[in-house]
Amino acid sequence: MIREIERIEGLVTDWKTVPVERVSDGIERQMVIGQKIMICRFRFDPFVVTPAHRHPHEQMTLVMQGKVKFIIEDETKIVSAGDVLHFPSNHWHGATMLDEEVVLIDVFSPIREDFLATQVN
Repeated sequence: MIREIERIEGLVTDWKTVPVERVSDGIERQMVIGQKIMICRFRFDPFVVTPAHRHPHEQMTLVMQGKVKFIIEDETKIVSAGDVLHFPSNHWHGATMLDEEVVLIDVFSPIREDFLATQVN
């Protein structure tokens, strides 16, 4: 069940009002959920690795802070603040945070139900 505080209750949501979840060591997540799309803000400690994976959701990622080494299919890319990545549905990808804190904004469509199932209440 989506908690009411995370629903978009108008046209503006302030990140300061969105609960922060510690999803694992060195990773924090905030989520704002619409009807068919969601946006997540992630904060990563330096050197955190997100193992390569794929999912049926289309994903757009905006690097807000820091540098990240992404594996995208069979390529490796170093990206930094201001870069935008697009991962089509079922596209293989993973990331290694480099030597500073990283903040990413991820947009998913459809909603990542698996993220909702792992919410810390």
